[in-house]
Amino acid sequence: MSQLSPAPVKGASHPAAWAEPETTALLVLADGTVVEGQGIGAVGTSPGEVCFNTSMTGYQEILTDPSYSGQIVTFTFPHVGNVGTNEEDTETVDDDRATAVRGIVLGASVTGPASWRATRHLDAWLKARGLVGITGVDTRALTALIREGGMPNAVVSHDPSGLFDVEALKAQAAGLPTMEGLDLVPMVTRDGQGGWTEGTWQLGQGFGPGGAGRFHVVAIDYGVKRNILRLLADAGCRVTVVPATATAAEILALQPDGVFLSNGPGDPAATGDYAVPVIRELLDRKVPTFGICLGHQLMGLAIGARTTKMHQGHHGANHPVRDETTGKVEIVSMNHGFAVDPATLPANAQQTHVSLFDGTNCGITLTDRPAFSVQYHPEASPGPRDSHYLFGRFVDLMTEAKGRA
Repeated sequence: MSQLSPAPVKGASHPAAWAEPETTALLVLADGTVVEGQGIGAVGTSPGEVCFNTSMTGYQEILTDPSYSGQIVTFTFPHVGNVGTNEEDTETVDDDRATAVRGIVLGASVTGPASWRATRHLDAWLKARGLVGITGVDTRALTALIREGGMPNAVVSHDPSGLFDVEALKAQAAGLPTMEGLDLVPMVTRDGQGGWTEGTWQLGQGFGPGGAGRFHVVAIDYGVKRNILRLLADAGCRVTVVPATATAAEILALQPDGVFLSNGPGDPAATGDYAVPVIRELLDRKVPTFGICLGHQLMGLAIGARTTKMHQGHHGANHPVRDETTGKVEIVSMNHGFAVDPATLPANAQQTHVSLFDGTNCGITLTDRPAFSVQYHPEASPGPRDSHYLFGRFVDLMTEAKGRA
């Protein structure tokens, strides 16, 4: 646990505390714990909630997943950066919001890229996006700390000179607000509506065509990922993306065959102040609806359930979930710090998926309306493809609705 012990300082009479010369970055937790390391990426200081991610691939997709807005991501896998970065694996829809996370924590130093797809070193990519990182951290010890004490607030600071005002960083970390009550969706949602015209990536072909389709789906952007929209396009959907603040009237005016509720960051109860009335009206109109991640939580709130803050959250691409309707176990990609309380689900909501790690709710379907949602990320990117069938399930709902019309 040496990397989680307080940083030695010298020159205590000086107004700024001096870290050891070889230290060029610090991770300072809200409880005053100081973690030393070497800086990577942009120079500066960034605040956030520290979580850990167990994925072995897809670090670029993780670092551009809007659901991580407000968080500092600790990677448990040691070889982050070894395949570099490229121009195709970014998941934010809006290039002007190219990063969502606040910082990155790594165990090993980043090596040069070893992939034919690489166009840039991870360090250069982080610098270009203003993202602060720290390497040389005992990430196993930090992960154990999070598992035992929950996700702490912290600041990550990078200064090549090794000069840090440790006390000021401690005060900044201690003064950060908790994630509870924070609506972070305005930081990641798009400004206006627009179409989506791209399918999934294939080796040797790049991204496939999209746009035309049998069904028109309106995707509400709470922080949507590109691969979600690509899979909707592959499923035969023409997609229109609207901002999180779109009203029910604006959405219905687009005459959708179905509505998709996207992933996103923050406390669903806070976002629900404006999102829940919209979702409730869409459900009352019996518009086929499919939600994931934050969209799942918001749909839960819209039907009267409650959400709770999780102790350590679920972040990784290796989470086992059981589909209660089929008995099948899926390995899925997850990224969330809040969950729907299944004890608060109304009589017209059936729990369809359960985490085999901790028993938390991972899916619901409504028995009286064409709507369902899952807590995890069925689009993966990164992660396994076990749950791609859910996009077909959404198409089936729209097909049935068309048949009744």
